Amino acid sequence: MGGRKIDYPDVLFGGFLIFVAAGALAATRNLSVGTAASMGPGYFPVAISLGVMGFGLVFTARGLFKPHEGIERVQFRPLFFIIASVAVFSLLAAHFGLVVASLACVIVAGFAGREHRLIEGIAFAVVLTAFAILLFVRLLGLPIQVWPW
Repeated sequence: MGGRKIDYPDVLFGGFLIFVAAGALAATRNLSVGTAASMGPGYFPVAISLGVMGFGLVFTARGLFKPHEGIERVQFRPLFFIIASVAVFSLLAAHFGLVVASLACVIVAGFAGREHRLIEGIAFAVVLTAFAILLFVRLLGLPIQVWPW
């Protein structure tokens, strides 16, 4: 697509990640790191910062050696229906329980795709709802309202 030899968005994003990681390392420099067997308060922040810095280096290196390909146009249909499904779940869960909220959430999210089939969406919603009940209520024992009554 583009004729540039460098993918500037990737290079800039990689630089941003490196900058954030360096800032986090500087902010936590006085914390004791410890060892893997006896972790200090700085162990996790340093490990995460080094991981973020590694991703930054990968993005920067990748951006330096590939041309810019452009960014796809924003698709508003999927964006709307995914946000709507989260809103439906949050509004229904407290008053109508996990079953109703999960079924409605999955069915609404299914409309995000152009090839949506209602019967398949309902079947998928039933399977995911059953799995959610099994996982959260039965296995983890979380005190979640399952039914509206």
